[in-house]
Amino acid sequence: MILPGLTPPPNYRGPVKLSVYEIKWRDRQTFLASKGYMLRPRLRPGWTPSWILAGKHYEFFEDSARLPLRPFLVDATRMSDNKLVYIKEVKTGDLESRIALALSDIEDPANHSVPILDTFVDSLDKSISYLVMPFLRMSDDPAFDVVEEAIDFADQVLEGLAFMHSRGVAHRDTSLKNILMDASQMFPCGFHPVRDSFLPHDLSTPAPMIHRVNVEVKYYFVDYGISSYFPEGTERQLVIGLAGRDRDVPELSDEVPYDPFKVDIFTIGNVLRREFVAKYSNLGFFKPLIKAMMQSDSSRRPSAEHALQQWRTIRGRINFLHRFWRLRHRDEPLWALPLLDFFYALASIPHFTRLLGRSLRLMFARIYS
Repeated sequence: MILPGLTPPPNYRGPVKLSVYEIKWRDRQTFLASKGYMLRPRLRPGWTPSWILAGKHYEFFEDSARLPLRPFLVDATRMSDNKLVYIKEVKTGDLESRIALALSDIEDPANHSVPILDTFVDSLDKSISYLVMPFLRMSDDPAFDVVEEAIDFADQVLEGLAFMHSRGVAHRDTSLKNILMDASQMFPCGFHPVRDSFLPHDLSTPAPMIHRVNVEVKYYFVDYGISSYFPEGTERQLVIGLAGRDRDVPELSDEVPYDPFKVDIFTIGNVLRREFVAKYSNLGFFKPLIKAMMQSDSSRRPSAEHALQQWRTIRGRINFLHRFWRLRHRDEPLWALPLLDFFYALASIPHFTRLLGRSLRLMFARIYS
């Protein structure tokens, strides 16, 4: 809204009106606050655009950041510790929330299902519930830089897939958009939930970042909206359906039943192909695994556990220098490769020294323990 008597500056333009999705969440702010979660100023009752009050352009004002068009998701701050979280609206007791809660309750380092921090039923409509999750980033934002980062991604995702399948859950939509990362260590000062290159409350200052190879990053599967669940003691069955972001899966059908677990194998193989092998020229070690996981005949694809074992064998053959080398983009001209590698090597000397020292300390600790 614009207060009476205030005239926008000549260069004014900006989102002074809330979208339909934003209005929906604004109307639930008081209830969410009663549960301990505060929405951003833009989504609070009575909000007035701060740039109008200041008589300035909107660009660097935090409350100009509109909520993305995701009608069932909103970012919020947990009031008890100022932790940034995501709140998702679900149908009370639906399969998605049952799967998410069941997996979240299992404490196991191999579990890469998104943690559910809290859940509660809406005060006005008991058919609606809310799941509270950590605020996660897209896995490729910022982009991968080092071979080791791609290896770590494969480690965690294949481990998480094997764990999920062992618990009777077939995700059925394991595209990159449903594999997010906890980047809290990469951004020690935090980041804005919408304009995530900037600090949480200062859209004029870039958020300081530590490269992911130097910190611990954990990847999580999210969104069980089309998943299949076969609890322990029940028989796993074939399914039908065309839903899912990956349209390359050959067996998807509304008429011919297929194995949902083998769909996950194919789509994870396709993630490795699209996001790594197709983009970078020095990740050829993924190719045998991708070939096995993306076979047209789903019965010939490995199980998640066998794919994980195959990957660990491949990973064990990758030498140290290769692991910590830069990712080479396929569009890099050949003449530039020596120069880019040279400058990367110079910049990496301190990093390699630290890694070597750590490796030697661990080796001697094992010898003399």
